[in-house]
Amino acid sequence: MSRRTSRPRQPAAAPQAPRTTPASPCPCGLAATYGECCGRFHSGGAAAPTCEALMRSRYAAFVVRDAAYLLRTWHPETRPPGVDFDPAMRWTGLEILATTEGSAFHTTGTVTFRAHYTDGGRPDSLHEHSRFVRHEGAWVYATAVFVD
Repeated sequence: MSRRTSRPRQPAAAPQAPRTTPASPCPCGLAATYGECCGRFHSGGAAAPTCEALMRSRYAAFVVRDAAYLLRTWHPETRPPGVDFDPAMRWTGLEILATTEGSAFHTTGTVTFRAHYTDGGRPDSLHEHSRFVRHEGAWVYATAVFVD
């Protein structure tokens, strides 16, 4: 008679973020590669010139799970201690609905957007009106003015 042994079950590995390379289409939705578009902001090679560009690059940072960039571009007064990514969530598209101010000639701006995602395979979206300000010469995310 043989003795059966059982091994402890290993937890399932969390799904990895989709692989984005410099040659991949940019997740922000603009017609450019990730390396030419948001990737250059993520790597620190350039700063977002407008609050819309910052919004797009922050969305792309959620897609590629770049917590360091998200924290670096968050106003210090509202910045959380860290960013946690839900392994079941996949960002699937961004719509910019409206912008106010937020150019090189302004110190504040807003972006209204809808970010589409799936959570555990179920589609949903986040609608937000976000406020951006200049801090130490660079655009940073300050707060959500409203969220639907």
